[in-house]
Amino acid sequence: MRMLILTGGIGHPFADASEALVAILRDGGIAATVTEDIEGGIAGLASGGYDLVTVYALRWRMLTGEKYAPYRENWAFSLSPKARVGFSRFVAAGGGLLALHTAVICFDDWPGWGDLTGGAWVWGRSSHPPFGAVMVSPTTATHTITAGIAPFALYDEVYGDLDMRPGVEPLLIADVGYGPKPILWARQAGRGRVVTDLLGHDRAALEHPVHRELLLRSARWAGSRD
Repeated sequence: MRMLILTGGIGHPFADASEALVAILRDGGIAATVTEDIEGGIAGLASGGYDLVTVYALRWRMLTGEKYAPYRENWAFSLSPKARVGFSRFVAAGGGLLALHTAVICFDDWPGWGDLTGGAWVWGRSSHPPFGAVMVSPTTATHTITAGIAPFALYDEVYGDLDMRPGVEPLLIADVGYGPKPILWARQAGRGRVVTDLLGHDRAALEHPVHRELLLRSARWAGSRD
């Protein structure tokens, strides 16, 4: 199985964490290629060389907020219409998608991205408390990704108050003191499979033993065309 990881952005150690993600996947028999060239990476999906793609990035238009002014020139981003079509076709034709952590903030001027991932950040409403201790629990929903997973704790960010699409059934929830928030779900999109995992701020969060297992299960499930 081969995965393409699209990464890059601000506020997160993406280079180091992506390196950890590649190692986790490699130990599970999944070969991963990493690129910060999001447009070029998506264009390459048409070659048929990948079973699934992970978006582990923080790339959006940065239209508001003075704190983002120093970053706009290098990191503000809008996905081209051609790339949107290419991404949608890849998933609809049976390709897998793992939307990891900040992926739900990406591509904020493309409503179809939220339709793929099942949830999207809403500026002015969505938020997260400071990075810190998080308690994660499985829901009553049954799925191969979370089968046998017991509650666990890690240090991470928990995104809340997203624009959740109808029909999304959370598999994991997290509570950091302001009510349970869905943090992992899996769904079908055309012939493709999508897993959205809101955990994964840094290397330690990815390498947590339980999260590591969840990442491998998610990639295998999303990348399977059976």
